[in-house]
Amino acid sequence: MTQLGLPDAIQACLFDLDGVVTKTAVVHAAAWKETFDAFLRDYTGEQGRPFDPVADYDEYVDGRPRADGVRAFLDSRGIHLPEGTPEDPPEAPTVHGLGNRKNVLLLEKIRSGGVEAYEGSLRYLEAVRAEGLRTAIVSSSANCRDVLRAVGAEHLFDVRIDGVVAAERHLPGKPHPDTFLAAAHDLGVEPSRAAVFEDALAGMDAGREGRFGYVVGVDRVGQTDALYAHGATIVVRDLAELGGKQ
Repeated sequence: MTQLGLPDAIQACLFDLDGVVTKTAVVHAAAWKETFDAFLRDYTGEQGRPFDPVADYDEYVDGRPRADGVRAFLDSRGIHLPEGTPEDPPEAPTVHGLGNRKNVLLLEKIRSGGVEAYEGSLRYLEAVRAEGLRTAIVSSSANCRDVLRAVGAEHLFDVRIDGVVAAERHLPGKPHPDTFLAAAHDLGVEPSRAAVFEDALAGMDAGREGRFGYVVGVDRVGQTDALYAHGATIVVRDLAELGGKQ
């Protein structure tokens, strides 16, 4: 193992954004809860049970593209909506409309509360690059570039595969491995020589299915066992635990 806490064969590091580099996962969970709870008021019984920002968030929406998250959560309640289109207004009673409503709320929360990065992650990224490893940010968020710029971290990544790029290239999102595989390809590195850093269960699934050389689970919310069950090679509470301090 290197001083970065990685196998010697690793040549590139692929990082998720929300919950790994930035403290935005809790903001996403709050935006999803507000969106779904307003929608579910028209339902009764189990279907109308409020969205759980921990259990439901982790299982159905964390790490997934917005529309996929809407579908997965509504399917869990036996609710089905028309697909609509990505251009649907936030008030449209469609999968994309509900997803767009969540994004409006997310951006409002980010503007009002700002964005913070995890200092341990920024230090680790600096150390990774100092050792000559290449880096990519891999996020389902269409707001990835703006968030990176807000925390002054855009320069820490050689490649960005986010919701915008995934849509342009028609890449399925996590738990499919395609976005991580695209990042490795753009960096010129085989998956077996790349490490994935994720906090979402869907991201763990993607790392496992993509046969990446090392999958680091970042446990911010007490789900270590679940991260291992979904494919983590190792689980840490903060990237600083891996080493690489400068």
